[in-house]
Amino acid sequence: MSHHLSKDKEYAGLAALAICESLLLAINDHQLLSESEIIGVLTDAANTHENAVGLDDESETHVGVAALINAIISGGNSVRRV
Repeated sequence: MSHHLSKDKEYAGLAALAICESLLLAINDHQLLSESEIIGVLTDAANTHENAVGLDDESETHVGVAALINAIISGGNSVRRV
């Protein structure tokens, strides 16, 4: 993979993360989902990747994605804590 394509993929991932964080904050601000429900969504996403480890040739990616989502959950970065 060329350096340019690698950077494009990295930027796409960072953009997706920022957009999702903004959406989760808006969903919480407008009381469409509670903080615990949003944490549940994030936990489900992490579990999906944890359960996918070993199912394909992307195990390292699944482990990394799950770890990042779990760090967001534990750090409280995706939902404003009141």
